[in-house]
Amino acid sequence: MISIQTNVTSLMAQQNLNIDNQFQSNTIQQLTSGYRINSSGDDAAGLAVANGIQSNIAQLNQGVLNANNGTSQLQIIDGGLSNISTILNRMQTLATESASSTFTGSRATLNQEYSGLVSEITRQASNIGLNSGGSFNNNLSVFIGGAGSNTANANVNVDLSGASSAVDATSLGLNSTNVLNGGVGLTGGTANTQRLDAPGGLFVAAGSQTLTLNVYANGSAQTVTATVQDTSVAQTGISESSVLSQLNTQLNSYGISASTDSNGLLSLSGGTAFTVEATTAASAGTGVVTAAATAVNTANYNLDAGTYVAPTGNDKLSFQTGSGSANVTLATGTTLADAITQINQQTSGVGVYATLNAAGTGISFQSANSFEVNDTANAAGKGVFGAAGLTTGLNKTGTAPVAGATSNATSAITAINNAIQQLGLVQGKIGAGENTLNYATNLAQSQISSYSAAESQIKDANVAAEAANLTKAQVLTQTSVAALAQANSQPQSILKLLQ
Repeated sequence: MISIQTNVTSLMAQQNLNIDNQFQSNTIQQLTSGYRINSSGDDAAGLAVANGIQSNIAQLNQGVLNANNGTSQLQIIDGGLSNISTILNRMQTLATESASSTFTGSRATLNQEYSGLVSEITRQASNIGLNSGGSFNNNLSVFIGGAGSNTANANVNVDLSGASSAVDATSLGLNSTNVLNGGVGLTGGTANTQRLDAPGGLFVAAGSQTLTLNVYANGSAQTVTATVQDTSVAQTGISESSVLSQLNTQLNSYGISASTDSNGLLSLSGGTAFTVEATTAASAGTGVVTAAATAVNTANYNLDAGTYVAPTGNDKLSFQTGSGSANVTLATGTTLADAITQINQQTSGVGVYATLNAAGTGISFQSANSFEVNDTANAAGKGVFGAAGLTTGLNKTGTAPVAGATSNATSAITAINNAIQQLGLVQGKIGAGENTLNYATNLAQSQISSYSAAESQIKDANVAAEAANLTKAQVLTQTSVAALAQANSQPQSILKLLQ
């Protein structure tokens, strides 16, 4: 039908021209933006998937930076550990030199450098945050990502927590060591006469024997026990090496080592302030020491204050060492245990330590360096030095260490070897952590590449196809314009019918 009112052909041409223009516009937009999806209307489902992938990529990119930062921090710690290892080597040299009985120089001079190195280890451990309770003495968690909603798998953990991962002097078991004279046999009311080096000698057969020690270790005075027990299957007793091994397993953490002296008798050594309060007889078999033998660590400057009497007035004590002074006032009625605690709170800073004496009735003062104690009790007051510490005052000086003994240095060598082993374990954890982070980085970078490829498949424009579409759109648009012109001129043919 030919109509003047409605040009259906023109309307169809206009509709197709709009479609062709939109097609051309979309094609140009994709070519100029490089994306197939430029709005949610282009592909809502595809855009949602692409946004999720894009979020994963952003997370992984930051995760790679986190891993790189973590690796860098572990490398810094690793460098510090290598330096501490060098310090331990120097300490080993000093301890070995002092351990020789033919050494004729000054062990005090050796110990001065040795003590400085012990302090330096703690300083450097604190500097790299791997001292006890330090910033990196915990479970380090590095968030990498790439695990979806399972965030537990998105973390890489490097566990540096606990005392076994700390490398300060105390955690390495070096804080109480020295290379001064040392080593003490058990004497007391009954001198120890039990040789451990007798050929074929076996001890505590089917039984045990316990040594009770009063020590100042890990920041406080305490009483510890070390038990030697028959662990043989046949219960026929244990050898000298087993006796020493059992004692060292229990005492090394307190800075005390067990060995035998030149006479084959048990000897205890270390820089720790300690006394052996009492030893009971073996429950069965031959004991490792004579019953009731006691000892004081004469490797230190030491002073036994005698029997303690609770003060009836304030008991004032003044301590003087080469590194400073400390003052303590014990109130009326202060017990022996409280007195030891209060004294250590004030004197540990100047290197003087208080423990129970060998008899268990008073206080033993000990220090690696010389010290003096002045007791000026109030009128009729009794205290640390019993009735001797009255209004006139009382001055006491610690007895100098026993000369010539080398077992403190020997104990230091054992402690250093243990410290080297512990340091190696920590270095192993650091190295494993670095490798783990590198592996995690490689995975994250691989995931970034894969996710990017997946996002490209969904969101990026196919330039070759869109270039062809542009040509198609341009031709269709031109054709639509030409057809529209023809459709618009078609009603003019009606005029011929009216002629």
